[in-house]
Amino acid sequence: QVQLVESGGGLVQAGGSLTLSCAASGRTFSFYVMGWFRQAPGKEREFVGGIRWSGGSAYYADSVKGRFTIYRDNAKNMMYLQMRSLKPEDTAVYYCAADGVSRAVVRTSERSYDSWGQGTQVTVSS
Repeated sequence: QVQLVESGGGLVQAGGSLTLSCAASGRTFSFYVMGWFRQAPGKEREFVGGIRWSGGSAYYADSVKGRFTIYRDNAKNMMYLQMRSLKPEDTAVYYCAADGVSRAVVRTSERSYDSWGQGTQVTVSS
């Protein structure tokens, strides 16, 4: 498994921006599809977006498409979630995750990911 640690969460006003980081260690980070998920209070954890092991284009949930950008730096074992035009409904705990099987196909089900970080809280005030 890959060990993952998120950082960068905080409180931001609606319309603002925030960038989350995910630091990886353990098994070779660069071999895995990586994803971001979030869980709002009282709701199930949902897929935000993911990126293939080689980087390049990422895949996003419709709710964040055009506002969020995922990128990774395999040399540094880091993945990032750049969030712009934040809305109160983006408030959630954000998790990064590694898919231990897929290298190219970004899967949206949390069951496909076998390594998870502890999460970082993002709160967007109106």
